[in-house]
Amino acid sequence: MSNSHLCLLSLMSILSLLITTTTNLVVAQRCRPDQTKTLKRFKNEFAFSSSCTDEAYFLRGVTCDNVTGAVTLLELPSGCLRGTLRDNSSLFELSHLRYLNLSFNNFASSPLPSSFGQLQNLEVLLLSSNGFLGQVPSSIRNLTKLTQLQLAHNKLTGDLTSLVKNLTKLSHLDVSSNEFYGTIPSFLFTLPSLSYLDLSENHLTGSFETPISSPKLRVLTLSYLNITHQIDLRIFSSLKSLSDLDLSGISLTPTSVDSDIDFAKSLRFLFLSECNIYEFPRFVKSLTNLEYLYLSDNRIKGNVPDWLWSLPHLTSLDLHNNSFTGFEGSLDHVLANSSVHALDIAYNCFNGSFPDPPLFIINLSAWNNSFTGEIPLSTCNRTFLDVLDLSYNSFTGLIPPCLGNISIVNLRKNKLQGNIPDEFYIGASTQTLDVGYNQLTGKLPRSLLNCTLLKFVSLDHNRISDSFPFWLKALPSLKVLTLRSNRFHGPISPPDGPGPLAFPKLQILEISHNGFTGSLPRNYFENWTATSLKPSNEEKMYMGDYLSDRFGYDDTLDLQYKGLYMEQGKVYNLYTAIDFSGNKLEGEIPESIGLLKALIALNLSNNSFTGHIPMSFANVSELESLDLSENKLSGEIPQELKRLSYLAYIDVSDNQLTGEIPQGTQITGQPKSSFEGNLGLCGLPLEESCFNENIPSTEEPEEDEEEGILKWRAVAIGYGPGVLFGLAIGYVVALYKPEWFIKNYI
Repeated sequence: MSNSHLCLLSLMSILSLLITTTTNLVVAQRCRPDQTKTLKRFKNEFAFSSSCTDEAYFLRGVTCDNVTGAVTLLELPSGCLRGTLRDNSSLFELSHLRYLNLSFNNFASSPLPSSFGQLQNLEVLLLSSNGFLGQVPSSIRNLTKLTQLQLAHNKLTGDLTSLVKNLTKLSHLDVSSNEFYGTIPSFLFTLPSLSYLDLSENHLTGSFETPISSPKLRVLTLSYLNITHQIDLRIFSSLKSLSDLDLSGISLTPTSVDSDIDFAKSLRFLFLSECNIYEFPRFVKSLTNLEYLYLSDNRIKGNVPDWLWSLPHLTSLDLHNNSFTGFEGSLDHVLANSSVHALDIAYNCFNGSFPDPPLFIINLSAWNNSFTGEIPLSTCNRTFLDVLDLSYNSFTGLIPPCLGNISIVNLRKNKLQGNIPDEFYIGASTQTLDVGYNQLTGKLPRSLLNCTLLKFVSLDHNRISDSFPFWLKALPSLKVLTLRSNRFHGPISPPDGPGPLAFPKLQILEISHNGFTGSLPRNYFENWTATSLKPSNEEKMYMGDYLSDRFGYDDTLDLQYKGLYMEQGKVYNLYTAIDFSGNKLEGEIPESIGLLKALIALNLSNNSFTGHIPMSFANVSELESLDLSENKLSGEIPQELKRLSYLAYIDVSDNQLTGEIPQGTQITGQPKSSFEGNLGLCGLPLEESCFNENIPSTEEPEEDEEEGILKWRAVAIGYGPGVLFGLAIGYVVALYKPEWFIKNYI
């Protein structure tokens, strides 16, 4: 780039900064000095995140009246404020406020201040996702000029009818995801300006026996309330401006579902999940403007009607967790000409061949059905396809040769054969590749090196025969590599001489039950960055956690410990594990294992390791599961292991260990089977006492103030059944395959 271009870009950047700063200064100058001081006092009442400390950044959400100089609009940046909002806050001195938005700031555990009732000029009050809790003060009734009130996603409670009965000018009311009780305020449907109403996920009760008439109501969400009786869908047909209707979690009368309801032609979003529906709703056929249709978690059986795919604007369809068995019409074109972009038909009873997917499909989820035959080659012609999950079916034949075009590929637990296609091109978009539990053979495709975005690779339980893929170290983002139960062979030490394995971001390496041989050099565990650093907070909770505006996907993993197996659970982003069990590894366990301070689980069982258990294990401070059983380890168990306060599971059985078992609570509380098969061991929990045994230590493990990463850190460590149960609820938050979802996007 030429110097003139660089100078021009620099000048433009400076001008942009000046314009932004000047704009904020102009806003500030329009405000009266007393108002500016009040704003600064309000700012200083809270801790601010690093991105929000700049005063100009704070002031950009402030508008003052051109004539009076009073603050009339205050919209704070999301995520800036942290602290308690008190009744005597300077905020409530801004009595001319007409618009106030504090949403997505952290007032955790604060009650909603009654002083909000002093801001009687407010027309818009937005307080969603602030962490407010407790009773809503009655002073909110004084805000009679309110046209918009949002209190969603807090922990607020109170009788909703008494709260809003004076707010007759409301056009927008959202109190979703709180703890409001009482009956649904029927007068809300008579408000002349009401266009948006979301009461979902509260403790509200009530009945709808007469048609609802609200001429301007456009969005109505009543999902997951405490309505125990069935509702007749036809009472909503009089809402002629309706574009969004969500009744999920409410049981509907069968006669209304099977009737020809004359819903508003403007209806675009219809959510009827968990509504106890048995038949496909006939009235949907007339909803020619429908874009989103959710019928998941019902009891609908039989075939999906062919007319559904003719709805011209249908883009997102969720039918998962029903009892569908097939599709009406020809498989060659039943879906192919549909406008659907996101399709979820998982967890049904579909069988037979899989139809050609819609031409513009982006997300396709059909896991846990009984589809057979080959995966349609037409899948490779769907150029927008980004997520493909056909796992837990009975597909046969070869894997389609276009995996490099798709970000998320999950073909787990089918009957696929042949090689993994060696056709990953440079710049391939693949991030997740899960082809575990098939009948795949051959070698790993070297073209995987072209997948620089690859994070998750699971090839377990196949018949792949290859040496250890050291070359995958070149992938900068790889976090999970699972090769369990294949025919891999040879050493797992680098071929260019003794040295560390050192994948840059690898957190989980699972190579158990293969034919790996050889020993590990002393520095083998050096430079394992992801498992060496202490865990830090992650923006995303789970591995994968693929999100878009319409759907989501989490990577899942089989977690296996000795005597404990959990299938396909979502895994926390901070989880780190190494499993080398069931191979033919020998030599000493490297002392460098102590560098893996963030390691959660280690399994080296069923090998031929010799020598002593390294004392450096004491430095693996996050270790919660340790399995060294069925080796040839000798010497004493290091007393330093007592310092591992998170250690909830340990198994050193069937070795050649001697001496006294360390008497820390987390060790002596293990079952006897964890230490049996070592003729020289003595002390609790074994019955053999040690000669001249010392008085058992009463030393308690040091308390760690950090919140446990695993759920089972909270389990009382020291009891056999409790330990196993604790492991079972650790990183796996669901023992089932994670649900797909299509997000409400309005």
